[in-house]
Amino acid sequence: MALDQEFDLEELQRKTQEEDKEMSFLDHLEELRMHIIRSVIAILAFAVLAFINNDILFDQILFGPKRIDFWTYRALGDLGQMIYGDDRLVIKEFGFDIINITMAGQFTSHMFISIIAGAILAFPYILFEVWRFIKPALNAKEKNNTTGLVFYGTLLFLAGLLFGYYFLSPISVNFMGSYTVSDSIRNQITLSSYLNFVATLSFGSALLFELPMVVYFLAKVGVLTAEFMRKYRRYAVVIILLISAIVTPPDIASQVLMTIPIYGLYELGIFIAARVERKNALKNKTL
Repeated sequence: MALDQEFDLEELQRKTQEEDKEMSFLDHLEELRMHIIRSVIAILAFAVLAFINNDILFDQILFGPKRIDFWTYRALGDLGQMIYGDDRLVIKEFGFDIINITMAGQFTSHMFISIIAGAILAFPYILFEVWRFIKPALNAKEKNNTTGLVFYGTLLFLAGLLFGYYFLSPISVNFMGSYTVSDSIRNQITLSSYLNFVATLSFGSALLFELPMVVYFLAKVGVLTAEFMRKYRRYAVVIILLISAIVTPPDIASQVLMTIPIYGLYELGIFIAARVERKNALKNKTL
């Protein structure tokens, strides 16, 4: 009888432990759901703000690379004056017009771009929510090491966004929009095509610039090493070229402009991974 009671007690403890684990997992799911909901609310709030200020969003920002007085074109003209002493690099006109060919085209484009703008503006807060979610699983030292997640992640994101907007977009827009097989053909670009083009280049570049942050966390958990990145550097170059070809339009200038900084970020990732490994080795040696 005593043996049966002991067995029942062990079975009860086992079931209780399983229920605790299950509740813990469900609690984590609920916590993740709340972080996602707050992030989505932030995106929608900024999207509404962007939707209301459509004159700034479209006329000043998105259609900026189509104006001949855009900063990049003025800088290119000044560079031509310094090198050649003439205006051969000055953008004098664009060989295309932007048109809308569907009834709801402008409205749907307005909605789509507003959501993209909301995601861009809410990105620092999204990173903050990510950090809040992973923070309970970290020890005191790891929490101190990840306090710069929001700052450095946002800094890299903004650097990629500005690079895509001020370098990739204007060069690509000028080349692809003005390219013709005959002088008798005038390019007429649809509104959705132009907006998707600029948004993809800018937003895609911003996301690709997060590579050092991804490398840092993968190296922190031991999934990625500096030796591995050095060993497969040649394959990484091929992958970078493929990514550049996908993200950018099919012109060599844009692909080269995208490839160079991504490869630079890859080399920076090797340095970051090696530094993380040294710190981990020193920590294990101390222990």
